Amino acid sequence: MADQTRPRRDALGNFCFYLHLAILAFIVLGWAWRSRGPLLFYLCFLPAVIVHWKLNANACILNNLESWLRYRRWRAPERNPEEGAWLRTVIRNATGIALTRGWMDVIIYSAMAIFWILAWHNFLVLPWVHFMRFQGP
Repeated sequence: MADQTRPRRDALGNFCFYLHLAILAFIVLGWAWRSRGPLLFYLCFLPAVIVHWKLNANACILNNLESWLRYRRWRAPERNPEEGAWLRTVIRNATGIALTRGWMDVIIYSAMAIFWILAWHNFLVLPWVHFMRFQGP
């Protein structure tokens, strides 16, 4: 149900969109990693993402960089509708559902808290799984 009147993305827009998508995939799936090193990185990465949003007026630096490259301005929300609303824009374009910023914050921060707890669980349980695997009967 994508909006047919939306302008197509150019190369820079596609690069930023797919980079955002890759980061989103890591945020959603990273907790399931079965190695302590990547899990430790993930456990630091999630809070860093949240702090980065809060320090950057609820906007992602990727959107700021895109605005800078396009308009030579760090902030250009009037020209870049995804600035500070990338996921909300993706959901609206894909489904037609226009969530408010408040609801998006509830969904995003709740999901990230769940993923972070799952990552901590895996990080703390993983040594026991390896220990029990090598103990034998």
